[in-house]
Order: sequence, then C-alpha cells, then structure tokens
Amino acid sequence: MSQFVEVAQEVYVLRYPVLDVNVTLVVGDGEALLVDTLSTDAQARELAEAARTVTAYPWTLVNTHHHFDHCFGNAVLAAGGRPVWGHEEAAALLAERPEALRREWYEQWEPSHPELAAGLAAARVVPPDHTVHRQATLRLGDRMVLLRHLGRGHTAGDLVVQVPDADLLVAGDLVEEGGPPSFGDSFPVEWPDTVAGLLHLAGPRTTVVPGHGGVVDREFVAAQHRDLARLAWLIRDGDADGAPAEAVAARAPFGPAAALTAVRRGYAELSGRQWA
Repeated sequence: MSQFVEVAQEVYVLRYPVLDVNVTLVVGDGEALLVDTLSTDAQARELAEAARTVTAYPWTLVNTHHHFDHCFGNAVLAAGGRPVWGHEEAAALLAERPEALRREWYEQWEPSHPELAAGLAAARVVPPDHTVHRQATLRLGDRMVLLRHLGRGHTAGDLVVQVPDADLLVAGDLVEEGGPPSFGDSFPVEWPDTVAGLLHLAGPRTTVVPGHGGVVDREFVAAQHRDLARLAWLIRDGDADGAPAEAVAARAPFGPAAALTAVRRGYAELSGRQWA
C-alpha cells in the first residue's frame, strides 16, 4: 500500500498506484480532512489504514467531483456518520444516477481492469451529505480550509480545496500531471476560465495537488491553462467554420484521441445540446 508523504506543513498526499490518483490528508487541531476516497471498498480500507499511520483524529471527507476514483470509497471512510462534502452537482449525480454510473464505469473498465471493475460493481455509492454552491469554510480546530467551486471544467461539479496557511491547493482533475486531461464529462470551452480562477488563488510558491500524478506548482498549472485555452479557441473557431471535429482535433493540444472527445463536447457545449 502507498503511504502518505508530507508536501506542506501537516498536509500529506498519498499517490495510489491504480489510476495514479491522489488523496490529500490535512491535519488540524483535533480534526482532519481527507480529500477524495479512491474507487472501491478494498482501496478505501487500505486508505484508512494509511491515514491512521499519520493521525488518529476523526476526519471529514471531501469529494473533488463525482467520478468513481474520487468518491466510491465514501461508504467505508464515512462509516460512523462522518460528514462528506461535495459540490451540489456532484452530489445530485451520485444521488440520482448511482446505478447508471456504476454500470457505465463497470463496462468501461472490465476489459482492461477486471478487479477494479468488480470492486466498482460491489461499491455502495454514498453521495455527499453537505454541499457547496460557490464556497464553504471548514474548521479543523484552529485551521481553516476553503472549498471553492470556480466554475465548470473537468465536470459540472469540480471543487478546489484551499489550505491558506500551507499555501496549498487541491485541484482535483481540473489539473492533470502525467497524462492529458480527461474530457469525457467536461466543459472544454469553460475549462480555461475555471483554471484561470485557480491561478488567481495561487502564488509563485503555491503547492498544487492534481487529481492524478505528481504534485506540481503554479508554473505547471499556467502551462496547462495555455493548452486548455488554445483548445477552447480551436473549438470556437471550428464551430464557427463548421469544421469536422476530427480536423480540429488533429491540430489541438493533448493528442488527437483526447482532443476529439473535447472538440465534440465543446461543439455540444456551444450549441446548448445535451448529451448522455
């Protein structure tokens, strides 16, 4: 099992090898905060064991968004009535479509990761019971943590977790390291503005924890923002010209496969169409 590594004062990150997903543990005065809960009951039990090597304090949970690898461990880690925070859109999706989401992700991952898929099929989906519209403040004793929704991007309900006294931001999948962003549920035309809001919160020495991959800095986020902005403008131009999505994706950042999904999503976003 991976272990938590301290990345700022009393803030720890565990980089879980399955899907290279990050979990952040913030330790305050008599209380702790666990940001994201992994994919399955078994993973969540491993996570709880790793967290207990760092702190015995009771924890509050935060889900950065509704995707399984960030919240399907809620049932295990919220046992005993611990609160779970998330954006209102993420909470609604998990409450209203748990079976459809679980089936979709099972079918997606069963061919390549059958053990993970079996865990997803068995997981009990527990939505956040405390929701954020734009911002909420949590207190870990005398330590303040801010939960911020800066706009739509990777999903409709992304949350950023800000720990001001540690100069640290947990970005969830608004920022990716080690691979391209995932555009399956995204709003690629709006995503650059959301990351611009994240950059507004970051100083030159801010530590940024992405949803996946290694911990990064403001310069990395700024570079990813430039690529997202370029992609958004290509989508706008392609939509205005009536260009095929494939032609736009061939000129876009992040590689043609990821970009093609982004362009199709962006065209739908600009037209106001709904998608499954």
